[in-house]
Amino acid sequence: MLAAILFDLDGTLANTDPIHFLTWQELLRTYDLEIDQAFYKSRISGRLNPVIVQDILPHLTASEGKRVADEKEAHFRRLATELECLPGLADVIAWIEECRLQRAIVTNAPRANAEFMLEVLGLIDIFPQVILAEDGPAGKPDPAPYLLALSRLGVKPEEALAFEDSPSGIRSAVAAGIYTIGIASTHPPQNLFDAGATMVIPDFTDSQLWSFLRSSEIAG
Repeated sequence: MLAAILFDLDGTLANTDPIHFLTWQELLRTYDLEIDQAFYKSRISGRLNPVIVQDILPHLTASEGKRVADEKEAHFRRLATELECLPGLADVIAWIEECRLQRAIVTNAPRANAEFMLEVLGLIDIFPQVILAEDGPAGKPDPAPYLLALSRLGVKPEEALAFEDSPSGIRSAVAAGIYTIGIASTHPPQNLFDAGATMVIPDFTDSQLWSFLRSSEIAG
């Protein structure tokens, strides 16, 4: 029986990747590095900032890398004041409340970004539980964030469903034993299937998703 729905944040609740791409592109240009979408998706999307900076700008010290990442996220928040939820999300939230399911956000985003996005999207009261990478021993693709979410909600992996938009996030949720649906807002559907997603949808209006949610096995 389904007891909890777990959502990634960036790219899952809202399509933030165009803004993240722009901010990383502008930042890395100051280091004489031009990036394209392919670079962004393979080297940046879904990864933790310290890992990204260490990979792309290995000459920076840890403190310099943190400063760069903090500046990047502050710039993201300046540009992301008009974010909108992915189509159909409001209907999924209404369905969750109707079924009295638990819910949580599980994200690699910094705390400031998570709080900012939930406020802009009007979802702070909807998601009282927000699990950050910094709350546990490791971030995605490690299963630790999802295992922590399951522990906090008091549910078993087989009682949860996760929505993720990145291969990194999908690997995290699947490794935690959670049935995972990919949201193809950021990466090609096949990449999400390859990472372990059981189903891939363009957004929350997808008829396949709703057939799944309303099935007797899921909703009870």
